Amino acid sequence: MRPFIIDTDTASDDAVALIMALRWPDVDVKAITVVAGNVPLEQAVSNALYTVELCGSQVPVYAGADRPILRRYEHAQWYHGKDGLGDRGYPPPKGKAAPGHGVQAMIDTIMANPGIVLVTLGPLTNIGLAIRQEPRIVENVSRCVMMGGAACTVGNVTPAAEYNVWVDPEAAQIMFNSGMKVEMAGWELCRGDANIRMNEIDLIKSFNTPLAHFSVDCNATAIEANFTQSGERGIALPDPVGMAIALDPEGVIKRSSMHDVVVETQSELTRGMTVVDQLGVGRDERNRALWDVLAGPHKSIRVIWEIDIPRWKEMLYTVLR
Repeated sequence: MRPFIIDTDTASDDAVALIMALRWPDVDVKAITVVAGNVPLEQAVSNALYTVELCGSQVPVYAGADRPILRRYEHAQWYHGKDGLGDRGYPPPKGKAAPGHGVQAMIDTIMANPGIVLVTLGPLTNIGLAIRQEPRIVENVSRCVMMGGAACTVGNVTPAAEYNVWVDPEAAQIMFNSGMKVEMAGWELCRGDANIRMNEIDLIKSFNTPLAHFSVDCNATAIEANFTQSGERGIALPDPVGMAIALDPEGVIKRSSMHDVVVETQSELTRGMTVVDQLGVGRDERNRALWDVLAGPHKSIRVIWEIDIPRWKEMLYTVLR
């Protein structure tokens, strides 16, 4: 069994990603830590607990940071609904969050499970704080699959930035600069044909399982928001795409490469932009004045450029049947 720890700001697409991990046969989710992001922390914890219970799991859920390290908290309820789950009126979970703070739980879980896979589905606040508090966790994480950023493409919250990184760019910068083995699965990977189209939504509903219906219904507001934002019909599921990459990298990743990636923290225009040095020009003599910012092997990140879309969708269908 492969040990996983998942950090999430649980809303509709996060919930589907949690289902994928909790139902994947060779994955042992050791802990779920929650951060404020899509919805405020208390709601995100409730959503995580509800999803865990739907899966019949006993994995502990910990409440972490309720705001970014330096920035004002900015939610995404316009996209996911006030409750983050499409405002469908789901009952409160039966269980409660595990005792202790999510940051300490993350540190303890990683240190107790060397080689663990860390999957991040929300703002990077908990990870940034954990690295600051216990830098040794970096060497104990075998892979950090981050759903976040936008690699040389348009953002989804500003023209330059993806939401998770934009919300807390300082935390993302800490993680990127730490030397952790980060794999950046940008939000663009869920676009285009990777959307769950209307006929595919009907297919999922035809499975007629509680998890299949929940996965579609909790994305009710996200379907409309996706069209408003991107002009695309269907459900965009960035977090489940990121989870598919974490679960089956050899099957899902079609094209990736290693690059220095820097997070912009100074400019309001490009705040949270993930600046990918795709051509390696940051190490060029002409950019010597920028070397400390643009270059350095400690910032080498695996950027995912392309996924096997049929494979990712089949993985989703498998866990929902």
